[in-house]
Amino acid sequence: MQAALKKLFRAVLPRPLFDRAKMLQRRVHFSRQTGFSDEEPLIARHLEALPLKNRFAVDIAAQDGIGGSQTLALYKRDWQGIAVEYDPEMFVILSAFYRAFPEVSLVRGKVTPDNVVDMLRGCGCPREFAFLSLDIDSYDHFVLERILDAYRPSLMCVEINEIIPPPLRFTVKYDPDFRWEGNHFQGQSIAQCHALCDVHQYDILELHYNNLLLAPRELHRSRALSPMEAYDEGYRNRTDRKTKFPWNADVEPVHQMSRDDAMAFLNGKFARYAGKYVLE
Repeated sequence: MQAALKKLFRAVLPRPLFDRAKMLQRRVHFSRQTGFSDEEPLIARHLEALPLKNRFAVDIAAQDGIGGSQTLALYKRDWQGIAVEYDPEMFVILSAFYRAFPEVSLVRGKVTPDNVVDMLRGCGCPREFAFLSLDIDSYDHFVLERILDAYRPSLMCVEINEIIPPPLRFTVKYDPDFRWEGNHFQGQSIAQCHALCDVHQYDILELHYNNLLLAPRELHRSRALSPMEAYDEGYRNRTDRKTKFPWNADVEPVHQMSRDDAMAFLNGKFARYAGKYVLE
């Protein structure tokens, strides 16, 4: 029945409206399961184990600041910070709710590699701030690259594209006109994120489904995980992942494929985006 309804909606709705409906459905699906964010206790545990120089958090793609938020619990404990959201409807809710947090600067704008550093500097972000949440469903890799060139957050929670297993390195290329269509074509793979973070001497602490937790090598005392270890423990071997990510059913075969077959399979999935991504 669900597949039939999806096919019907795809046939009768204009493409932009259908894509937005898919995106909203995923947000509702996650908020029903997790409340604010089921990463909150993991983030709190890692923050407690790190020597923090401040209590400052940056949330890029904060949405409404409530459902799925990884920073709300911190702001409720009087942390300072920055919350950035581009969607006007989400920002209206965010700005109304966050009146209770005068120490949090709100920015309504589209984050790009070209403006992210100036955006953070304009809001008084310290270089070694405590926590970064990044989830823009697009060219996240290049935004993160610019952030790490200028800042050194003590803990990062970075969304990865969970359908792409290591060692495959995937990223959407930077395009200022990119808009996520609510499908699999978004973000970066865990191997791609690790390659960037390794250059900046960040280690993987754990993967929680599609959220990767990383910390500077000089700060943490946890055992660093390889991309494969983190992916297996945090996503591939999770018994409930098919329930949490029902829209990934069409890409399940990738987990039984060789590296080369998986690349061919994914290139087929992304055929209409040829030239707009890297897959190695």
